[in-house]
This record gives sequence, C-alpha cells and structure tokens, in this order.
Amino acid sequence: MKTIHIFLIFISLALVQLFIPYQMIAGKEAVLKEGKKYKFKTRPVDPTDPFRGKYITLRYQETSIKTKDSTWNRGDDVYVKLKDSLGYATIDKISKNEFANSDNYVKAKVNWYNLTSGKLNFDYEFDRYYMDENKAYEAEITSMSVLRDSIPENDTYAVVYVKNGKAVLADVMIDEVSIKDYVKEE
Repeated sequence: MKTIHIFLIFISLALVQLFIPYQMIAGKEAVLKEGKKYKFKTRPVDPTDPFRGKYITLRYQETSIKTKDSTWNRGDDVYVKLKDSLGYATIDKISKNEFANSDNYVKAKVNWYNLTSGKLNFDYEFDRYYMDENKAYEAEITSMSVLRDSIPENDTYAVVYVKNGKAVLADVMIDEVSIKDYVKEE
C-alpha cells in the first residue's frame, strides 16, 4: 500500500515538472503566433557582459519618456503602451498599471527618474537574445561594428512580438538579415 502511494506521488511530481516548462513554452509560442509584431531600434550592444558567448545584450533607443509624475522609484514596474511609427515601435504612453483595453503594451522596469529633465528611463525585459554559443560573441562584435558604422543605411533592430503585456524577442536583424544568418559559424 505504501509503495503505491509513493509511486503516485512520484508520478504526480514528474507530471508537475513537465507541465510547468510546457506551460511557459506554450505561453511564449502563443505570443509569437497571435501577438503584434514590432521592430525596436537597437543601440550598441554591451561588450563587457560576463556571460558573453551565450547571448547578446541589446540596448534600445526607445527607453525613456518625459513625464510630470516624479514618484517613480528604481525597480518599479512601468507599463509601456506602444505604437508603430514609420515601421518601428515608439512609446505612446506609460502607466503604473496595465492598460485595460489594449494588448499593445509591455512591462518594463524603472531605471531612474531624472528630476532635471523630467525623463523616466526604463529597461525592457527582452534585452537578451539567446543564440548558438559559438556564434554569440561574433554576433555581438558584428552588431557593434554595424551600429558604430557611419553609413546611415545600416539598419539594426529587434523583432519583438507583443500580446497582452507579454513580449517575446524573436530575432535581431541587421540590414533585413537575421543575425543568425549574418554571422557565419567559425
């Protein structure tokens, strides 16, 4: 009798351990399939990240907005409503609460509020692009050199799908080519 109980507990725990990752993956897949696609302009990649080689760290151009509300604290959640402007994501407005009748917003974290300029600076939660470990360092160096290049036609952006406050970083593009294809395997 004890053996059956232990076996049932074991099976239950195994199913829970399989269900949780499945649910996380299914949630991201739903955002990719049903979410609205946005292109976020990127800035140079952080070259000093200690985990370099496993992912590249992205910095976005649209990470601040002027606001008269100075009650923001570092680490607070901020909800950023997005709009499309000339093919790229721009900030429409921000809120301390989720937007009720919109699914075109993402959650971010407050970095700081500048009292002098009245600007709120924040970080998106989709700032890491994971890729093949052997290609990540080369991708980081390539994207930095493309972004630093003075040629204006170089276009580097992240493809992000957004649905009901959730965001999934799908790809990083350099001149309309996926960074996975842009970087040749060594």
